[in-house]
Amino acid sequence: FKMADDGRDEEGPDDGNEDVEAEAQVEFKPLIELPPEVEIKSGEEDEEVIFKMRTKMFRFNEPTKEWKERGTGDVRFLRHKETSKVRVLMRAEKTLRVRANHPLAPSLELKPHAGSDRAFTYFTPDWSEDPETGVIEQRNELFAFRFAGPENATKFKEAFEKCQKNDFTGLEVIKPDAEDAQAAEASKKEKKDAQ
Repeated sequence: FKMADDGRDEEGPDDGNEDVEAEAQVEFKPLIELPPEVEIKSGEEDEEVIFKMRTKMFRFNEPTKEWKERGTGDVRFLRHKETSKVRVLMRAEKTLRVRANHPLAPSLELKPHAGSDRAFTYFTPDWSEDPETGVIEQRNELFAFRFAGPENATKFKEAFEKCQKNDFTGLEVIKPDAEDAQAAEASKKEKKDAQ
């Protein structure tokens, strides 16, 4: 009776001269070649972020007479590097759709929302995407921003009023890499909380 060949010589066990587990030299080629990386412009290249705060945004729907949630994300005040004009920009967190986009004009009147100490409203012409049609056009909107607490709402109000007066004291430019680090830190925290 003879056993199957197991790779050993008949003399005895492996003497160490052969490398039984030699590394395989395998190369995988992509099925589809990708085009070179395309640079995407956000329209924010000539602007600096001077204020950023997480918020939940609402807009007032006139026909139904009710507040509709517009999205959750960071409301940012962007100052143009050359003209120093400031605009309000808010993108929805996951889709990055523009939810508010308008100049922060001195004529805007910021009011507390329904007596709340953590929400503010104002009426403005806005150039963001219409939630029903997806069309980007100028519309007069009544917006409400609700913050996590009264401290954040107060910081928003102070920064809003300073920007209206072109007084940028205490509003330092937030570097993009700092924004990325903050986003990464928040993402880590969310994952940790979910576990």
